[in-house]
Amino acid sequence: MGALRSETYIHRESVIHRWAPRLKLVSLLALMFAFATVRQLVLVPWMLALALLLYALSELPFSFLRQRLSYPGLFILAVVVLLPLTVGETVLAHWGWFTLRQEGLQATGLILGRFLSILTLGFILLGTTPFLTILNTMRRLGLPVILADMTLLAYRYLYEIADTLATMQQAMRLRGFGQTRQRWFRINGQAMQQRAMLAGNLLIRSYEQSERVYKAMRLRGYGYGVASTVSTGTATPAPGLSWLLTGAVLLAAAGIVIAEGLLRR
Repeated sequence: MGALRSETYIHRESVIHRWAPRLKLVSLLALMFAFATVRQLVLVPWMLALALLLYALSELPFSFLRQRLSYPGLFILAVVVLLPLTVGETVLAHWGWFTLRQEGLQATGLILGRFLSILTLGFILLGTTPFLTILNTMRRLGLPVILADMTLLAYRYLYEIADTLATMQQAMRLRGFGQTRQRWFRINGQAMQQRAMLAGNLLIRSYEQSERVYKAMRLRGYGYGVASTVSTGTATPAPGLSWLLTGAVLLAAAGIVIAEGLLRR
């Protein structure tokens, strides 16, 4: 696994980078679960402020977050874009067929707020801690060895699949696919068929690659009683600072949960 690339990790000397991995993982996961319990829109600004404060302390560049939020952001926008127009009975504005509803608007704000807050915390964890260190920490916290190995292999071969997809797309372009300009709202049956064949071919190649990797691992003794090892990573423990950050984050998580409970009454 020496060729493993940790594209999400960015080396810095921030307090978040020096946070002990085990305490960081537990604290950020607790804060994510606290954010996930929020149903009151008034708590969304507090969630975003906490996430942005931790992100600022991590000293990660803003471009790191912007690039990684783009694709999941488009997905979540596609999910919630119709909510303000279709959900609820309280009409805020009405222009022809266009009706803006209060309940849908509030649901959209709540979903987007939780989405941005939780993903920001996730990228703080991935950007400030090497992936192998996270995996090793999860194993120390009780993650079964088989799940750790599957996670490591999945992470490793995501990049292989991406390289294979890029090669196949380049081959399609060299053969003339995508050269003609089309209107974005017009569905082209032939193009859809070719993309479906591309996806199917990629799945078959990935399956064949996984079979070859598994057989190679079995030939090298995997699964015959030899314990697999995971690198311990390079993060430097800082006990005093780590406990201070852990206490502050867990206190914030508890505050969010308590505030949510009080506001529901």
